[in-house]
Amino acid sequence: MKLAVVVLAAGQSTRMKSQQPKVLHRLAGKPMIAYGVETAGQLGVGKPVLVVGCGMEQVQQTVGDAAEYVLQEEQLGTGHAVLQARPLLEGHCDAVLVYYGDMPLLTMETLERLLTLHAEGRGPIAMLTLLAQDPRGFGRIVRDADGRVRAIVEEVDCTPEQLAIRELNAGVYCFDAPWLWEHLPRLSLSRKGEYYLTDIVGMAVAEGTEVAAVSTDNEAECLGINTRVHLAEAEKVLRQRINQRCMLEGVTLVDPETIYIDATVKIGQDTVIYPNTHLRGETRIGRQCTIGPNCVLVDTAMGDHCEIKLSVCEQALLEDDADIGPFAHLRKGAHLARGVHMGNFGEVQNSFRVRRKQTEETETSSVPSTSV
Repeated sequence: MKLAVVVLAAGQSTRMKSQQPKVLHRLAGKPMIAYGVETAGQLGVGKPVLVVGCGMEQVQQTVGDAAEYVLQEEQLGTGHAVLQARPLLEGHCDAVLVYYGDMPLLTMETLERLLTLHAEGRGPIAMLTLLAQDPRGFGRIVRDADGRVRAIVEEVDCTPEQLAIRELNAGVYCFDAPWLWEHLPRLSLSRKGEYYLTDIVGMAVAEGTEVAAVSTDNEAECLGINTRVHLAEAEKVLRQRINQRCMLEGVTLVDPETIYIDATVKIGQDTVIYPNTHLRGETRIGRQCTIGPNCVLVDTAMGDHCEIKLSVCEQALLEDDADIGPFAHLRKGAHLARGVHMGNFGEVQNSFRVRRKQTEETETSSVPSTSV
């Protein structure tokens, strides 16, 4: 089965109250859309197709050639958005996986379960549903007495009985590609003047074909980000995942709740991170280092056996066995050679410091920041 991925990323930042496209707001050091693009890469299906609206140039500049792009000039709903990908994909794939660019917490495990279900060939649609007590405005999954999916009803259109349903539409689908391209143009305009992708489920049911569904009870995984409150919720989940991964890979986090590590950071085994520490950007930390408490490292690289206490490092380089602090500041271009000690209240920028003999003395010479 040749699979294509379509990521819906045309949403505006109306509820975010922002001039920036919603999918470019950052989570754990990366733009939101980066997670959806990386997911497609992990599936091994090549470049995803991003359906983009306002701010398309900004999205392209951010994501680059990791994706292909189509423009949804008018915001005419999710069904209309997916239809924009047809010229690129029709005739080139057997199945189409569709998900939203504002759902960065989806896991590979769940997507693989969905793709496995679709590969069983039970019908033209396989979809992900969420079992949750808080509906968060999601559409409801209506099933018949035999447990078969019959419809997706948007919350605004639900009867009181349907509002009590706690199986929700997660907005993640896998379609037979020829069937999808044939049926999308048949969608009817809703009362809001939009073409809903959810209505395509009713088409399949009306034709007597099965709509397969796989469920999850992981509410965090299906979190869609529409406000800055949701953004903070997603950030917390991502930070917990990152911290757990670091600990399982051999890093000690003394108090994970107070340690903030970007998704782009790499840390060597047997390093210990103390509370109130922020590791950001492309920071690289070697093995058996001690960082913190109360440190901020941004785009900084360090070797093994380094120690940093109550200090800030920005675009700096520390070789093996270097140590600084407390209350030190390494600014852009600072380079501490192997074994250098820099004590309290020191500041270095665009400078190379090397240890002399067996003492703690250093000599300083100006070097261009590009040499670091």
